[in-house]
Amino acid sequence: MNDQKAVIVTGAGGNLGSAVVRELAAGGAKLVCMNRSSQELEALAGELPASTEFLSIAGTDLTDYGSCAAAVARADKRFGGVSALINTVGGFQMGAVGPDAPSQWDTMMSANARTALTISAAVLPTMKAAGYGRIIHVAAAPGLKAGANQAAYAASKAAVIRLTEAIAAENREHRITANCILPGTIDTPENRAAMPNAKTDGWVSPQSIARLIAFLISPAAAVVTGAAIPATGRE
Repeated sequence: MNDQKAVIVTGAGGNLGSAVVRELAAGGAKLVCMNRSSQELEALAGELPASTEFLSIAGTDLTDYGSCAAAVARADKRFGGVSALINTVGGFQMGAVGPDAPSQWDTMMSANARTALTISAAVLPTMKAAGYGRIIHVAAAPGLKAGANQAAYAASKAAVIRLTEAIAAENREHRITANCILPGTIDTPENRAAMPNAKTDGWVSPQSIARLIAFLISPAAAVVTGAAIPATGRE
C-alpha cells in the first residue's frame, strides 16, 4: 500500500468499521472515516494513536454519486489519493415474499447494493489514475444461497458479490483488486441482545475480520481479486 495515500472506511463508527479503523491506525495508515453520525467519529478519533492522520467525513449520502464523489475529492485533496476503500455499511431485514416484499426489496437493494456500487464508482477514477487500488465490500453468506424470509436481503448481498466480481474483472489491468467478505455472525452487543440464547463461542469478532481486511488491502494480497471470502472460522 502506498503510505502517502488514504484508506477510506465507510460506516467507520459501527462495530466492524471502528474495528477496521483501529487495526489500520495501529499500522500507521492514513484514514478517511465516513459515517452518518459525526459524534461517533469524534469518539473514535479520540481512541486512536495521537500520530494518526485522520479525516472525518460525516453525513455523506452513499446512494448518491455526487455526494460520494465530493467525499472522495476531499480525501484526494488531503492525502493525494486513495489507495483503498473498505465499505462496511449495509442493512438487514427479514421477511417473506408477500405484500411487503417489494418495499423491503427496495430498502435492501438501496442499503446494501446501491451504496456499494456508488462509493465504488466514485473512488475508482482516483485509483485508476494512480494505477493501484484495493476495494473491499462486506457481503454475507445468504448472497450465495438464501434461506426462508431472506429474499430481499439475500438478493442485495448477491448483488454485492456480483458487483465485486465485475469491478475486479474491469480493473485488473489497473492493479486494482476487489474482494468481498462473507462474515459469520459478528459478535456485537446488538447481536447478543437480539439473540440472548445463542451460542456465541463460534461467533466472529470484529477484530478478526478487521485483520483479514488489513491483509486484503496490503501488497501481499495483490493476487487475490474477485473473491467472496468466508470469514466463519474459529479464532
